[in-house]
Amino acid sequence: MGIRQSQASPSLSTAQRVQEPAGHVKLGYVEPVDLPRWLATSETYPLAVVSFSSPIPIPLPCPVVHLDLPQLDGPRQCEVWNCDQPVRFYTHRNFSAAMSRDILIGSISMNEEPDYGLDRTTEMAYGDLLQQVRILGFPHLWRTWNYFPRMNEEENGLERYRRFCVGRYEALSEGLPDFPSSLPAGTAVGTRSGPLQIYFVAGTYSAVHLGNPRQVDAYHYPDTYGPRSPSFARATLCRSDGATQLFISGTASVVGHESQHRGQVEMQARETVANLRALIDRAECFRTGVEAGSEPQSIFKVYVRTPDHLGIVRQSLQDPLFLSSRLIYLQGDLCRKELLVEIEGLVTTD
Repeated sequence: MGIRQSQASPSLSTAQRVQEPAGHVKLGYVEPVDLPRWLATSETYPLAVVSFSSPIPIPLPCPVVHLDLPQLDGPRQCEVWNCDQPVRFYTHRNFSAAMSRDILIGSISMNEEPDYGLDRTTEMAYGDLLQQVRILGFPHLWRTWNYFPRMNEEENGLERYRRFCVGRYEALSEGLPDFPSSLPAGTAVGTRSGPLQIYFVAGTYSAVHLGNPRQVDAYHYPDTYGPRSPSFARATLCRSDGATQLFISGTASVVGHESQHRGQVEMQARETVANLRALIDRAECFRTGVEAGSEPQSIFKVYVRTPDHLGIVRQSLQDPLFLSSRLIYLQGDLCRKELLVEIEGLVTTD
């Protein structure tokens, strides 16, 4: 079977969705050299491919995101988002998206111009993103990922991560209906280089956005963490005809709103696992699914600030929570200088 082809056109007609039962996204990891064969033999349709410092060997009919984010273990992998429904491909300037009937995965990148700070760059990127998903008919954000360099450096007297939070807040508070209760799960990680890059999952219907009982909602943080609070939910729960999925935000060693175990990477990893457990327990449908005989499938990305800590982090994650999970380890800067490890995930119950 050949590569599943998407129809590419910049016109609005590409947003017209095929009439099929609602599906759900699937996530896998493939070595870049194996990607052509995987696409040629897969029964699914590609929605997006994310590479971690490894080039994609072929052009693809979906968004492709290149991140300068080193992988710390195993053979090089690329992240493949796909679904079992036919998809349409849409591009508009620096925005691209692939969409099925109910689900869209898109990406937008924006260079930082000398006359704009990261806050203004972020506000413009999210403003464009919201405009495009409304035009395409997928107005509900389910999950976002945000990557940019020099995350913890100061820019005109304010840490760049905090400038990013200002820009994201300004765009979402203005353009996202029911803000902040409609905020999606999110991750923000610092790359070694590159523009601001955002990729995201959106849908035609709303999802359930969850808090963590061990943590203050990020959008309610006090102003000691910056002029604007981080705009994301701790997790987003999506239900479709075929599956229930929990998109878990980047989760670290934070209890309440305060960082825990400064300088102790092992203890930070264990605290992070406790936060993940609390969040998964909050999504009660997964306990119901397991009891009914449907074993959850889990994939986690582990961001490690310092490569030398990889061994300690891996040992600390020898936990039943990850017993049947796929883990990939990446090196990146995190939202607070004192945080040494962060974990995000996708848990699916069919």
